[in-house]
Amino acid sequence: MSIRISRTLKRSTGLDIATAPPDGQPALSRRKSPRRAGISPITRRILAVNLLALGFLFAGMLYLDEYRRGLIAAELATMRSEANLFAAAVGESATFADSSGTEGLIPLMAQQIVRRLIETSHFRARLFNEDGTLVADSLVLGGPGGSVQIEELPAPRTEGQQVKDLLAGYDRILTRLWSCEDLPLYVENAVQAGRDYPEVMLALSGEAATTVRADANGGMVLSVAVPVQRYKQVLAALMLTKDSTDIDTAVLKVRLDVFKWFLAALAITVLLSIYLAGTIARPILRLAAAAELVRSDRHRRHTIPDFGTRRDEIGRLAAALRDMTQALWLRIDAIERFAADVAHELKNPLTSLRSAVETAARITDPERRQKLMNIILEDVSRLDRLISDISDASRLDAELSRENSAAVDIRRMLAALMDVTESTAMQRQVRLILDVDHRRGLVVNGVEGRLVQVFRNLIANALSFSPPASAITLKARREGKQVVAEVLDQGPGIPEGLEDDIFQRFYSERPQDEKFGQHSGLGLSISKQIVEAHGGTIVAENRRDPTGRIAGARFVVRLPGE
Repeated sequence: MSIRISRTLKRSTGLDIATAPPDGQPALSRRKSPRRAGISPITRRILAVNLLALGFLFAGMLYLDEYRRGLIAAELATMRSEANLFAAAVGESATFADSSGTEGLIPLMAQQIVRRLIETSHFRARLFNEDGTLVADSLVLGGPGGSVQIEELPAPRTEGQQVKDLLAGYDRILTRLWSCEDLPLYVENAVQAGRDYPEVMLALSGEAATTVRADANGGMVLSVAVPVQRYKQVLAALMLTKDSTDIDTAVLKVRLDVFKWFLAALAITVLLSIYLAGTIARPILRLAAAAELVRSDRHRRHTIPDFGTRRDEIGRLAAALRDMTQALWLRIDAIERFAADVAHELKNPLTSLRSAVETAARITDPERRQKLMNIILEDVSRLDRLISDISDASRLDAELSRENSAAVDIRRMLAALMDVTESTAMQRQVRLILDVDHRRGLVVNGVEGRLVQVFRNLIANALSFSPPASAITLKARREGKQVVAEVLDQGPGIPEGLEDDIFQRFYSERPQDEKFGQHSGLGLSISKQIVEAHGGTIVAENRRDPTGRIAGARFVVRLPGE
């Protein structure tokens, strides 16, 4: 029977009362949300963002080109100072003057001085005379058996040397990739001459010069050339050279230190990112799983987890989901009660119709038949009125959510309603009195059409209970942040203990002289629904005279004011 009534309502009102399908399955689709094993997407995103920032920082710290340039400049300055000292020593001790006063260089003595001076340093010294001929080379020893070239042997292989070589190769690769300079290649001819080195030619012209070249192994060769002078006469050029081993070692040490700190920062970042992702992803996954269980649970055995102790967005999300779930259950309960109430209310006129139709088929008396036909018409009108009110009540929430709120002046609205209702009141010999506060604003934010419906229902209800020669008073005032409106009548009042029941759906307590079925019992229920949707309250109470007797009913509407 209930399913048939629900379908009837759907055809008549456009409503779709929630009913279970015939197979007993829930009406909602059971679409399963996808689940992925492993790291959650939120965790991956947090890790990616944090590691990307750390990676850029690490790359920037590894870019030590400026630091390398500083080391090169410092090394060249040191070499230049040493070269000036060596050149001064050679100029003072390895020169001669002929009979004409011309200064000259003593090659053998210059070789010995250069060799002795260079023993305490890590430089290679070469001396070129004024025509560019190589006179002395600290890597070449002369003796009875001829010249011998000195080459420094590589350090003996130690434990871990392979790792050091790999790190050195890695450092050279980084240097080549990130170096902004395109250095000339260092080439050493078998027979060396001053013209092979531009810095030597500058030194022979009296100017000190420095040069940085790249060697075949990916390193650098630092070169400084200074003039060897005697009384302002340039006798030779002294060139000191050195590879970049010390500089590369210093840069590599810095990079290794940076790398160690990077590994420590990486570990901390990963752990903190996983922890952060866990505090976000795990609760969200729990909420999603709980929401899925709640959606598929028909017996309300599952609830949304309570993260009320968290003072963050996750806690707010959990609270919102819990409130939403509770609101959905309440809405489902309300729909079920509404469907049951509708079915119950429709049974009475349907039963009356059925009885009248069955009786009319057996009666031949035209007068009695006409009387039954009038009953049938009244029941049909009652059904039509009932279904219209049901349709209005069922659409109310949706329409209130769609309509835009605006400022509503309660004073102006009550005055307009009084003008519209005055003719009906005069027919019933009832006076309408408007008593509003003109000193303070009585403006609320709401849907004017629906608020008009509330007070129209209250005034119509008061008119139906007001005896002739009585009055209905419309009051409005401001109480703090609320606007309070009252509708007072001088009727029989409200039965004791039923002040709240009159707002229930389909409740009807009508005057005895009123024809049955003229009201659906939804007017006050709809009014309460509208007022509560505006964040207000509506209550009903009895007015009493000084003797304590009931003097009428009072309906009080409180709405938040602007």
